[in-house]
Parts: sequence; structure tokens; C-alpha cells
Amino acid sequence: METNDNVEKKGNMFARIMFGAFLVLIFLVKRVDVAAIGPEDTSIGLSHINGFIHEFFGINMVWYKLTELFGVLAILVVAVFACLGMIQLIKEKSIAKVDREILCLGGLYAVVLVTYAFFEKVIVNYRPIIEEGAEHVEASFPSSHTMLIVTIFGTLMYVLPKYLKNEKTVKVCKIVCLVIIALTVIGRLVCGVHWFTDILGGCLISLCYISLFAEAFGKIVENK
Repeated sequence: METNDNVEKKGNMFARIMFGAFLVLIFLVKRVDVAAIGPEDTSIGLSHINGFIHEFFGINMVWYKLTELFGVLAILVVAVFACLGMIQLIKEKSIAKVDREILCLGGLYAVVLVTYAFFEKVIVNYRPIIEEGAEHVEASFPSSHTMLIVTIFGTLMYVLPKYLKNEKTVKVCKIVCLVIIALTVIGRLVCGVHWFTDILGGCLISLCYISLFAEAFGKIVENK
């Protein structure tokens, strides 16, 4: 049976691999097969792959609205834990007495927000369409929707057993989380508002963050 140290080392290694793959993808998108195939003649890396997949699926607003709904659900999850943490803070009058799981989630959510803000300023790719209400084509890499939903629902599965005591309920909720993650990844690709590499980038950075959270969560459980 593996020790906690071995599990943590594997988690840390996986996070490094995912982050490394994310950086490699950025390099490829910026340097390989770059062509002006986007709106307003925006240059897109790996243009043949991205262009083919985008043309194959086209635009599908049903999938777009579905993934937007999942985004709202993800924000609600964040709000629930924020409220729980605030209630504990007010009741105990000490941040040290707030559940460490909630503090860990809060730190992760902050990192996701910073990542989103960073890539809004440091633009790697532009969207394949100009969205309704936008005057110009917007930043597209990594898919913030994919990153948000995969990270939030991926980490939610770790903390569910603490707040839901019924095992069957926990299992059902975990299945729902996995379904939401899968439909989001598929939906953001099929709906046509992102290039394939945007979705891939969102998945890679999310897996990195989930792995780091899992490592931190394991230490929290171990120290209890």
C-alpha cells in the first residue's frame, strides 16, 4: 500500500507535468502554423488543427447556453463555500477556526481568478467569433469557462464527504460533477466560441490546479 508521501509526490509530479504541457501548448500556439484565420484577421496558432475542428463543429448555441448554465452553477458553488466560511468566521471570530478545506478552496479560487485576469491581458489566442454584444474579437486562451468549471467541480468532489454525510448522496453528487465537467469540455468545443487549443489549455491548467489542491487536501486530512 502506498504511503501518503508517495501519493503526494505523484500528485506533485502530475501537477508539474500538466503545467509543463500547458506551457508547451502556449509555445506551440504562438509559434507553430500561425495564420490569420480568425475574425478581424487575427493570427491563430496551430491554425490547420484549430480551423478544421472549428469548421467541423460550427456554431451551436444550445451547447453554448448549456455551458453558460454550468458556469452559473460553478459560481453558486463558490458562493456557498464563501458563505460557509463567512458564517464560521463571524461565529468563531478567528480565521484560524474556519475549516481548512474552505480556506484551501478560497486560495484555489483566487488563483483561478488571477489566471483569468492574467490571460485577459497577456493574449495568446483570440476567439474564432465575435460574440454578440462585443465590438471586437476577444481573448480566448485558455478557455476560462473550461478552467472555471473543471477546477471548481473537480475539487468539489474532494470536499463533498465532509459536508454530506450520506455516502449515496456523495456518490451521486460526484457523478453529477463528472457529468458537468465532461459536458462542459465537449460543449465549449462544440458550441464554437473557442478553438480546440483553448479548451485543451483550460483542461491542462485545471488538472494542474486540481492536483495541487488534492495534495493540500491530503495534508489537511492527514493532520486531523
